[in-house]
Amino acid sequence: MDATTTAIQLRPEALAPRFRSSRLPTLPWRDPHSVPPEQLAGFIASLKEACAKNPDNADLRTCLGIAYAMNYEVYPSMDALEEARRIEPDNFFAQLKYSELLFRLRIIDRAEQETIAALNLAGNNWEMSLARKQLSEVRQLRRKGMTRPRWTKSLKAPAIGFLFLLVGISWMYMVWK
Repeated sequence: MDATTTAIQLRPEALAPRFRSSRLPTLPWRDPHSVPPEQLAGFIASLKEACAKNPDNADLRTCLGIAYAMNYEVYPSMDALEEARRIEPDNFFAQLKYSELLFRLRIIDRAEQETIAALNLAGNNWEMSLARKQLSEVRQLRRKGMTRPRWTKSLKAPAIGFLFLLVGISWMYMVWK
């Protein structure tokens, strides 16, 4: 090889995007059904310990939230993802996974807002495509009408009606006895 061909060759590390050293660790997120519950409990325990040692690491909290979600523990998952968002408000993956959890819980209005926030945090085309795909799924679910019912009306009138019904039935029972 002469000097001109070696000078224009690119090194693979020059093409790779620069990530922070604390990016998401390699854990079995691909297929949640292939991870035994005991192994998942071990991952959760090790992630809790890592979060205790590194309280300012949003990526570890994001992984903990994902692990809790895989273990069907909704509230700890939501707490971990909210904590990750609080620690690092500009963390794309924490925002996206939080909005995905809301989407899976069928809290469509909040999921749409949080996914739009994740879309605004996207730093490259791949992240933007992830957020756009999720946003289209959220909006498709909204169009299909697959949202959770909202409890915007007061239950005062039905409760009072039910109370009168119970009193009436009790009174009729006592009179006829």
